[in-house]
Amino acid sequence: MSPDDVWTGRVDGTAPDQLRWHQVVTPYAPGATPGACVFVGFASDEGVRRNQGRPGAAEGPDALRRALAPMALPTPLRACDAGTITVTDGQLEDGQRRLGDTVSALLDAGEFPVILGGGHEVAVGTYLGLAGSARRTPGSTVGILNLDAHFDLRPDPIASSGTPFRQILAADPDVRYAVLGISQPSNTAALFATADRLGVRYLLDDDCADPARVTAFVAEFLAGIDLAYLTVDLDVLPAAVAPGVSAPAAFGLALPVVQAVCDQVSASGLLAVADIAELNPGLDADGRTARTAARLVHRLVTRRTG
Repeated sequence: MSPDDVWTGRVDGTAPDQLRWHQVVTPYAPGATPGACVFVGFASDEGVRRNQGRPGAAEGPDALRRALAPMALPTPLRACDAGTITVTDGQLEDGQRRLGDTVSALLDAGEFPVILGGGHEVAVGTYLGLAGSARRTPGSTVGILNLDAHFDLRPDPIASSGTPFRQILAADPDVRYAVLGISQPSNTAALFATADRLGVRYLLDDDCADPARVTAFVAEFLAGIDLAYLTVDLDVLPAAVAPGVSAPAAFGLALPVVQAVCDQVSASGLLAVADIAELNPGLDADGRTARTAARLVHRLVTRRTG
């Protein structure tokens, strides 16, 4: 699909106080806009398929772009689109490697990559990009904060959307992994035991009803790391807010809680890269999930500092 087909929308004018996303996003050209937010699509269903989930997330990147395009900007900003990396013929690992190469190049150019998934297998590619970039200096600690109903620590021998963070932790002892929104009924006792064994910190969805507890959890996470990678699995939200995911949540985190976490991480000055996963347009009643995801991306980028 051509960028002109997704970055479109209403035009109220071209003055700085009239701009919408589709008016500022340009095709990415290395060196042209240093410090810009750069969108990268990751069109993949393969990890979800391997995890026995409902396919359709490969269509997520363009659906998210279309939902973000008409949103009004509070102030002008620099934003680019570097296109979409597509996983074909079941070649997930190759797609993750290509995504990693792209993210590394963007980080080394001083950009802020925002990856639009795709299943949560996107996380391996995002991590590879950060780990392989010059931003990751020797001895530095990367913190991965996951907003998710699931740990995604499955011990399956074949990589999938359920295994990314086990893969990352096995490969890198200097990663700190924390999860907000864990649903107890959606994770076996064995997965909780795995999380405890690997030193994963987490808050259950029930515990996230207390905003002060969430804020303290995120603050402690940020205090112990050098670089932050924020990943949002849309199934962390209630099914009424985000029906268009492979595994809709019966309970979930309230949208204001998720948004507050994005604000806190964005304002920290530590955020190097972010991704958003599991948008499945074929299951998305009234485009509800796409609009919610776009609102989170909008908030994340417009409030980021550093």
